Amino acid sequence: MRELNLDQLRTLVAIADLGTFSAAARALHLAQPTVSLHVSELESRLGAPLVLRGGRKVEPTAAGAVLVQRARRLLRDADDAVDAVQRHVEGRIGRVRLGSSTGVLVYLLPEVLKAMERTHPDIDVEVSILGSSEAMERLSQGTLDVGLVAAPQLPRPGVVMTHWRSDPMMGFVPGHWTVPKRITPQWLAARPLIFNDSTTHMYHLTMEWFANAGLSPRTRIELNYNEAMKSLVAAGYGAAVLPLEQPAESLVHQGVQVVPLRPLLTRHTAVVHRPLEAVDGATRNLLLTLEQFRQGGGAG
Repeated sequence: MRELNLDQLRTLVAIADLGTFSAAARALHLAQPTVSLHVSELESRLGAPLVLRGGRKVEPTAAGAVLVQRARRLLRDADDAVDAVQRHVEGRIGRVRLGSSTGVLVYLLPEVLKAMERTHPDIDVEVSILGSSEAMERLSQGTLDVGLVAAPQLPRPGVVMTHWRSDPMMGFVPGHWTVPKRITPQWLAARPLIFNDSTTHMYHLTMEWFANAGLSPRTRIELNYNEAMKSLVAAGYGAAVLPLEQPAESLVHQGVQVVPLRPLLTRHTAVVHRPLEAVDGATRNLLLTLEQFRQGGGAG
């Protein structure tokens, strides 16, 4: 026996609810012969009469009543399935895998996630702490949907890169140090230094800043967590060059001075993802939310 046809079941339920073939035809926008055909095909398939014909009102047989009861559940489940798929296609539900550095994670990403929760509460954003190179690799492999990476990056096939933010790099120095109004590479190179570890884009950006001044300073310690670096600065262990991702005033109370650099240094962050025609609705909605927090010009 072939599988039951949902359209035919919908016709049978309409007849049971409305009492006549003609009323069911009008409600379903079908020709009356089509309604009759649906019922006769169901009866043939099941080998039993499903409705009692001949009276003023069509009534289901005992077998028909059982089928109508089950059909209501099947039709409801089918409608729920269509709605679930539609919500997924439209990006109202779903899961997005997002990779981000620790700096963005601590200060910027909470605001992004709060906006997503407010406008798209049924989208689950799964966050991983990743360096830029790892985020790019996982995106190429298809195990990441969106990455927030340091820019510039070498282009990769099938990966779209868009500028997101440009944040100034600043000198973070202990509160008890006497510092100039603007910190130069020469002044900073003579102090104990705390750097990001040598595998990071931030390390190479900072070392290039020193190299342009003809300097190659040695560091006291290298870390890969900006907040830990700020804690060491506050403890007087050394100075660091980091992006300004929170109000400078809040750091003064923690025993850290935030001083502009000369020459200026800027960290650019980009959003990376697969082409829009290849991403689902949930990912598109996260990208639209990230766009609300875009600022500054720069590489991308």
